[in-house]
Amino acid sequence: MEDSNDLQNAADFFWRHDDVFGRIAQRYDMLCDVFSLGIHRFWKRRVARKIADGNWDVLVDGATGTGDIVLRLLAHEKAVRRTVITSDISPGMLAIARGKLSFAEDIRFMQLDVEAMTDIAGGSVGAYSLSLVLKICKRREALLEAYRILRPGGHIVILEASNIRWRVLHRMYLAYMAICMPMLGWLATGGDAGAYRYLLHGIRDFPSAEEFALEISAAGFEDVVFERLSLGIVAIHSARKPH
Repeated sequence: MEDSNDLQNAADFFWRHDDVFGRIAQRYDMLCDVFSLGIHRFWKRRVARKIADGNWDVLVDGATGTGDIVLRLLAHEKAVRRTVITSDISPGMLAIARGKLSFAEDIRFMQLDVEAMTDIAGGSVGAYSLSLVLKICKRREALLEAYRILRPGGHIVILEASNIRWRVLHRMYLAYMAICMPMLGWLATGGDAGAYRYLLHGIRDFPSAEEFALEISAAGFEDVVFERLSLGIVAIHSARKPH
């Protein structure tokens, strides 16, 4: 099994030396459907509802990809007339998000890295969301950066890979991911090995929901709670920066 340093180095490769995001931007939504069998749509609606129910005036959606979370967020009346900063490290992904969200007001687009959001002032936003990115970046750095930009009392909402509590079922799921998904990834990306490796990276080695909750607490957050979805394939974690 790869150790944590190997995983971090692999994440660094994908983020900064291989333009995998730009290459798959046009196909990203289709790839999400392929890899999750369409279930990601339900996950994202659930996350958007949780974000909309929060008490905030400015939200940063980090690593927004093609803007799916923000698109679903804007379907909620509570999100109207709030400011949303839609950010991603990839110009290609942001271009797709701009197209999807061109109808919306109070949307800002920024090219930002979740590990170092230097253009966002500390303590300046009321809410922060991340979806399906922490398994391919340096989790602690990203969590500490989230803590930095949030105001005291601000909330974070994270959708990420998790664990099925029934061990036999979880092992079957991992076997499926190991055997079937590389084949599907190869076909769906037209043989782009870097792209499908990115999409699958870190699922096997991501911590359990309980372990990840402890990592969030260790970054300084409090009131950490989580909800498993789809038997635990993913989980939504939410937490608050102390006042």
